[in-house]
Amino acid sequence: MSLRNPMIEAGRSGPDTERSHRPAARHRPQADGPAADVPAASVRRRLLLVGGGLAALLVSGCGFRLRGPQALDFATVHLNIPPETELGAQLRRLIATSGTTTVVEDAGQAEARLQILGNDRGREILSLTGAGKVREYQLTQTLRFQLLDKAGAALIPPTSLAARREYTFDDSQVLGKEQEEALLYRDMQADLVQQMMRRLAAARRAG
Repeated sequence: MSLRNPMIEAGRSGPDTERSHRPAARHRPQADGPAADVPAASVRRRLLLVGGGLAALLVSGCGFRLRGPQALDFATVHLNIPPETELGAQLRRLIATSGTTTVVEDAGQAEARLQILGNDRGREILSLTGAGKVREYQLTQTLRFQLLDKAGAALIPPTSLAARREYTFDDSQVLGKEQEEALLYRDMQADLVQQMMRRLAAARRAG
């Protein structure tokens, strides 16, 4: 009868048993989570940067320019509105930034004459509350103008530009709403003046 050595049996069965019960190493798919999102996010950032660069190249290639000083085709211009008015001061400031044109007070010395035919503002009720109080107002502003050359011929015939803004009204905050209305009118006028400056920049003298 043979006796088994416990030490030998332990040494023989221990490692072999562990290997037999250990599952074979397999390739596991990457777990979902922040770590898995890092490469995708990095790729998206690269695509956005590349797309932005291509957009910038296309914009520069097609000749588009962001809003800025507008070069005019005449060296001197006369305005029929005084510089003390808000619109008169705004127009003189923008024409001065063109770098090509100077405003002169003598109409006979001007190569072109910009005539403001109207600058009208209005306010209409847009909606009411259930109690019959005003809920919303719509503000409107219309700027009408024409541009004549030195001989009186129309470089730009009488033209109307219009802008609209809406705002909610609260009769418990009358002062704040009056200030908001004034800011909206100012914003509309700035928008209309910019539109007019683009029209003036596109105008060309005869000959």
